[in-house]
Amino acid sequence: MLLRCLKAEVRKCRRSPVWLAFLLLPVFPAVLGTGNYLANQEVLENGWYSLWSQHTLFSSTFFLPALLGVFCAWQWRLEHTDHNWNSFLTAPVPVRDLYLAKLLLSAGVAVLAQGCIGVLFLVSGKIAGISGPIPPEFFSWLLFGAVGSISVCAVQLFFSMVLRAFAPPVAFGLAGGILGLMLTAQGLGYVFPYSLLCLGMRANNPQMELALPVFLCSALAYTIIFTLLSLWYLGHRDAAAE
Repeated sequence: MLLRCLKAEVRKCRRSPVWLAFLLLPVFPAVLGTGNYLANQEVLENGWYSLWSQHTLFSSTFFLPALLGVFCAWQWRLEHTDHNWNSFLTAPVPVRDLYLAKLLLSAGVAVLAQGCIGVLFLVSGKIAGISGPIPPEFFSWLLFGAVGSISVCAVQLFFSMVLRAFAPPVAFGLAGGILGLMLTAQGLGYVFPYSLLCLGMRANNPQMELALPVFLCSALAYTIIFTLLSLWYLGHRDAAAE
């Protein structure tokens, strides 16, 4: 049943304009980061590592949280319009599967976004004339960035479900990304879900040693907590109230 729900969610997305955000938003931090790197090469002397610090400073703080916020808000937007919420809650399918399909799809988009960021980073490096091998940590940056992104998706799906308007959850995601950067700078990154995105990608500090057990436990905890909150909310929401 979960697989059928996931296929239904994918069909909803197939011709959606939300993919424009997915295609365009990762380009902006790549352009800004590369431009900043080229303009400050006398200071940024560490090749690929310096370029990654510039790319992720923008993507993990502004563009990626906004992208995930847009996608999660759009997923619930379809249920909030007209009387679709009644149909959603009264469908002959476990609410658990309906929600998990949305979470799995948003997680897949988070992984695709990391892949997009990785490709743009490599292309930008070649354009910037960076020589030498790709850093061995490259795939680790993307992998743990995806892990942090999934916990952000769980948070965003909850607020996008509770808040019927489209814009507030997106603004919440953007504010979360900025606050996450501030908390990371204060050494409190492991206690805030949006900071996990910065930490996983090693934003602005690509050679930082990640406290992996703490990072994974925190990401898993936020994902589970907000999944359970979402399922509780769906279980107690009255379809007739719509």
